[in-house]
Amino acid sequence: MELQHSLWGHLPLLLQSSSWESVEYILQALWRTRRTGLDDTDRKVIREMLGLSSDSDLDPLVLCLRILMRKCVYENICKDEIHKLFPKEVLPELQRCLTLLLQKFQQEWREDAHKDMVSLPRLKAMTWNMANQSVDATDPFAIINLKLQDDTRSLSGEAEVKFQLSKDTLGTMLNSLYLIRDQLSNPDDTSNEQEQPDQAGTA
Repeated sequence: MELQHSLWGHLPLLLQSSSWESVEYILQALWRTRRTGLDDTDRKVIREMLGLSSDSDLDPLVLCLRILMRKCVYENICKDEIHKLFPKEVLPELQRCLTLLLQKFQQEWREDAHKDMVSLPRLKAMTWNMANQSVDATDPFAIINLKLQDDTRSLSGEAEVKFQLSKDTLGTMLNSLYLIRDQLSNPDDTSNEQEQPDQAGTA
């Protein structure tokens, strides 16, 4: 809560843009790059729009906007309630502009988010075992083997991923791996959950 509260102070940077069309462009760029993050070209364009000299000025604003966008897309917030996302400290002019833009794109973004979840590869299998790095090794590690199948492709569209974890970190990782397995095995259920009032993701 403290992090999000401190970020609101960066929203007035949007008032430095030449028009609200520029703010609309920024929001669309953030949504378009929701899985990859802004590239150098996007960053340069947005900095120029807002008259910012560096990414250190831009990044907090981007984070704040992405939080707002995720709430509108993944939480059970209707159009008429979007204005409630803003605390009183946000200037009324900013609230009105961002509310209208978020209302404009909410349904389109929700449809995109649903497509993202449906297109996620399903997890076919997950196994792990303990092994020693060498005969003389004193710290064993876990070998994690993930096998993914992309249902949007042919049956040959499979990928196998292996990585290692030290024994000390294995215990804390297992619960996360089980959660990932369940979510990837049931993408439709995950999508439905994200549209309920329980949720970032992951500019």
